[in-house]
Amino acid sequence: MIETLLLFLVSLLIVVVVHELGHFIVSKRSGIEVEEFGIGMPPRLWGRVWKGTLYSINALPVGAFVRSKAEDDATVQGSLASKGPWTRLAVYAAGPASNIVLAFILFTAFFGLPQQVVTSDGILVYQVEPQSAAADAGILPGDIIVEAEGNPLKTWGDLQLVFADVTPDQRVNLLIQRAGEPETTISVSPHYSEELKRNVIGITLGRNLITAVAPGSIAQQEGIQPGDTLLGIGTSGLINEASVPDAIASTEPDAPVVLTLLSEGEVLSVELTQPPTDLKTLGLELLWVPNTRIESKPTSLVAAAGSGLTFMVNMPAMIVASIPLMKEDPSVAFVGPIGAGQLTLEAVEAFGLSNLLFIGALISLGIAMFNLIPVPPLDGGGMLVAFIEGARKGRRLSPRAVRIAYSMGTALLITLVVFITASDILRLIEGRGFGI
Repeated sequence: MIETLLLFLVSLLIVVVVHELGHFIVSKRSGIEVEEFGIGMPPRLWGRVWKGTLYSINALPVGAFVRSKAEDDATVQGSLASKGPWTRLAVYAAGPASNIVLAFILFTAFFGLPQQVVTSDGILVYQVEPQSAAADAGILPGDIIVEAEGNPLKTWGDLQLVFADVTPDQRVNLLIQRAGEPETTISVSPHYSEELKRNVIGITLGRNLITAVAPGSIAQQEGIQPGDTLLGIGTSGLINEASVPDAIASTEPDAPVVLTLLSEGEVLSVELTQPPTDLKTLGLELLWVPNTRIESKPTSLVAAAGSGLTFMVNMPAMIVASIPLMKEDPSVAFVGPIGAGQLTLEAVEAFGLSNLLFIGALISLGIAMFNLIPVPPLDGGGMLVAFIEGARKGRRLSPRAVRIAYSMGTALLITLVVFITASDILRLIEGRGFGI
């Protein structure tokens, strides 16, 4: 826990340093005299002057800063305020832009990590929709589709890849393995689903299928039927037959055991008062796909970058879709550094240390989006002022109006920071989490 918290603090520091580094680089290239670029907040621990700028490392590792010469005084040569509106807009935009680039890099790194994929020698048909292409072709629940058009099927996605290139009325040959029968080839014609936005044949896939329930057994008493799928035992999901003993062993000896089932397309939970020792005591016989296992699958850089970019592009839509949840519980929707730290701890505990990359990318993107809000003294506020002055062909806004806008914006931000920090602290005191 301490290690994760320290890594989070380092990640947060890197995100802020990159933001300020964006301002710094564009300021230097624009001829603005930068007096100091500091990592952390004073008191100063170390500093060195190079090319007219003091580079410093400070004692409080809570951020970074760029201190320009007479930043708000337009009468001082080399100050930010003395530059034209489009130069100032570029300087203000550089911080959020740097965070967006960093978020893209981190998302790409996260999506580029080797993925744990369930593979097997074929894929199992759990359910066949009535009057579907699969039903018309004679495919049955319990069939294992071994190949499609001569391509071995190792994952569920493999079948979708074959169907993706199918034109209307084109037939696809599937090699079917059916219990007690020799392998046979079935020809099926996929159709396009407007709902799913892909070609389908009307089947649902599964990891196993309950083929028999012993009369008078625990399973029969609980209403479990042949044709159901056993998804999990307790808190453990089931991948293959070898995962069943481990799932049963992980249950509490004196507590009820919950079975998670897929029955007629619905996920059901069945609570057993008598803990099973194995599937035989439950009274179940299951059909499994041969050689089902978990493999580590590498991801290409292009695919990882595409996934990262897609996630970022869809972020605004995800935010809009989550507005009802934000209204229901604003304390979960709006978080500061304390809340982000709590979220990181929960995510790492649930999904592993690699999720620091994902959380870091989210924080970087969040800082960029927050700073783009057109309210002074945020970068977006400075960009708005510069844009207005640029549209006025360089004619400056009234200094008094700018001061009032900055004062009101600062008061608003302070109020928001106090509210979010209090909400984060209250969440910790009440022992509430983010539901991960």
